[in-house]
Amino acid sequence: MNDRAVSVLSEYDFEVIRTWKGRGAILFETPEGIRILKEYGGFTDKLAVQNKLLSHIRENCDIPVEEILPNKEGALWTKDQNQNTYIVKTYFDGRECSIRDGGECRQAVGVLARLHKAMRMPAEPEEEISAFCLEREYEKHNRELKKVRRFLREKSQKNDFEIYLLQYYDRFMEKALEVTERWKRYCRSAREEAEDSAAAGVWCHGDYQYHNLLLTENDVCVINFEKCICDSQIRDLYLFLRKLLEKNNWAPSVGNGLLEAYQRQRPLSKGELSQLYYRLAYPEKFWKIVNFYYNTGKSWIPGRNMEKFDKLLRQEKEKELFLDTLLADRRA
Repeated sequence: MNDRAVSVLSEYDFEVIRTWKGRGAILFETPEGIRILKEYGGFTDKLAVQNKLLSHIRENCDIPVEEILPNKEGALWTKDQNQNTYIVKTYFDGRECSIRDGGECRQAVGVLARLHKAMRMPAEPEEEISAFCLEREYEKHNRELKKVRRFLREKSQKNDFEIYLLQYYDRFMEKALEVTERWKRYCRSAREEAEDSAAAGVWCHGDYQYHNLLLTENDVCVINFEKCICDSQIRDLYLFLRKLLEKNNWAPSVGNGLLEAYQRQRPLSKGELSQLYYRLAYPEKFWKIVNFYYNTGKSWIPGRNMEKFDKLLRQEKEKELFLDTLLADRRA
């Protein structure tokens, strides 16, 4: 972040003692504690809803969460001279959750379960909040995958990565289409159990991963709610599980420990376990690799992209085994 962004702080009633750079942000110390200045790329209208959700969480559980702080004019965002938008939030002096520490990760999913119980906040009549639709998301991903496959097949000169990708493309494409159809059939058969998350006021963090969990001496603090969304709360559990399982070669012992830690705080219904199964079964990692390839310079393929695809191929068997053993007998 450009140091000139610090000039934005003159719009706030803070006594700034010192500043230092953080990850994509500027941290600064005030007599009231540490604060963080971040550039904000979302819709400013959402900030009021986000802050309302954060206030609702603080009122309904003891998990420390951030707060967006208003400027002198009472606005939750401030623009610099180049019309870039910034927000200022409270911050916690802690370290990130260690993805390699099984105890900390199980503690993190327990915190997530408690957080979820406090994240039911029905919208006000004047608020227009729409719920996320997983079916539409998968259909969009599938259209994108078909488009890239067509591009690769028609390309006359292919580099090593493109040849390698095409070799396995149909396998993952078929899996994406199969999971989407199975999810649609499940939704039709279990429609009486389906929940409109927006109408019910069910919210998710939207980006619950170790970067956004800070461990202090006494607490696990949760930050960066910018991607909060009305959706099944399985969204958050899925994201955390997928990242941990990818790091641990889809070891059933890891997945079982995480699920048990979550369910000690908030038991999952068979319908929620089914949704977790389908979310994990969809080849999202493959879509991410393909999407990154297609939307960046195709003439130069980073070695990291090849490494990610290699790892995906190596882990596919372990992933299938995990889904067929640990989750198959739990879901509806």
